Amino acid sequence: MSIVYIPALIPLLMKNENEKGSPLTEAEVSHIRDNAICIEVPGDVAFAMAECRGYFDINPERCWPEWSAYRRKNLQSAAGNV
Repeated sequence: MSIVYIPALIPLLMKNENEKGSPLTEAEVSHIRDNAICIEVPGDVAFAMAECRGYFDINPERCWPEWSAYRRKNLQSAAGNV
């Protein structure tokens, strides 16, 4: 069984960070994850959902390091497009 967040954690964290206007702290990321809506589904269903979404979400058990890496990668990409 796999945990799937609805909405996925990446857009949820992006939305919260945009509303805040500055980077989220580790405590804020954990709080958002802990209070987000999620469902438990069989692994193949979770995989199919990710394929339909077009990306795999970050692992909730490694939320902070994966979110930090995602942010860094996207900030670098955005800076390269300027």
